Amino acid sequence: MSQQGRTRSGSVVFPLLLIALGTLFLLWRWLPDFDPFPVLWKYWPLFLILVGAGMLWDRMQRHRDPQAAPGFPVGSMIGTLLFLIVLTFLLWHHHSTQRLHWTNWDTVSTGGSSHDTKTVNLQGAKAVRMNLEMPAGELRLEGGAQQLLEAEFYRSGSWGVPEVDYTVENGVGSLTINQQKGMQIAGNSDNTWSLKVNDTTPIELKVDVGAGKGEFHLAKVNLTRLELNIGAGQANVDLTGERAKDLQAEIHGGVGEAIVRLPKNVGVAATVHGGLGSVDVHGLKEEDGQYVNAAYGKSPNTIRLTVEGGIGHIRLEQE
Repeated sequence: MSQQGRTRSGSVVFPLLLIALGTLFLLWRWLPDFDPFPVLWKYWPLFLILVGAGMLWDRMQRHRDPQAAPGFPVGSMIGTLLFLIVLTFLLWHHHSTQRLHWTNWDTVSTGGSSHDTKTVNLQGAKAVRMNLEMPAGELRLEGGAQQLLEAEFYRSGSWGVPEVDYTVENGVGSLTINQQKGMQIAGNSDNTWSLKVNDTTPIELKVDVGAGKGEFHLAKVNLTRLELNIGAGQANVDLTGERAKDLQAEIHGGVGEAIVRLPKNVGVAATVHGGLGSVDVHGLKEEDGQYVNAAYGKSPNTIRLTVEGGIGHIRLEQE
């Protein structure tokens, strides 16, 4: 049988997905409070289910009459359209929930929402390894705490209480914060961590966020190492300010955007792998496959930064 005139399912599915993704990225850039990535990260398997069912239906139709000319892949198209319709509803629901959440940021409502606080003392540790594991939501981390950690947790739905564990051994503290997630239907914006850490204690920080948004104001924090992993969403990282020691920083992102602010008077050498997205660099120049600032090789300390992103936008800004 001639293959000419055969309409492949991919020829329908792929253009529809390109149109949908292009629309999402435009809305994401035009609307400051529109964040589609938590929903995409959570519900993308639904696309495989619906389109797979449509492709199966198309194949059954062809098997019923093998001699018939190849027809239009109706099942694949319907499966893709159903996914886009469901996704539109989920994004609308998530956006509405997110706007309500930020409107009530400074208040604790009674409709199933909770506000928990936690303080952790240094307990004699000379340095701390800090590990944050957040399934999804919004994470704010900054300096300025009197103790090692001053934390506030805002949550609703079936989000569990974040577990904070801290031990000290041989003068080194180990601080871990993680959280269990139940059967959650609403958006991830109803789960927010607001954390403050001590400015003077040397901290080795590792952060894992499945999907959501991260704000990391680390200009005054005495970081010795940083590893940031965000599956989908946006990360704003401020590494400006003076550094008492060299800093090795790694930022890994899936689908989304990473914006990193860098110091002017501390040497910076940044290696960027942007995947399919774009890379914007301001205040640094490309040299031997990496981006460096004017202070690189001249200042006593250096920030060595590695940024890796799948699909999205990476922006490096010098103060």
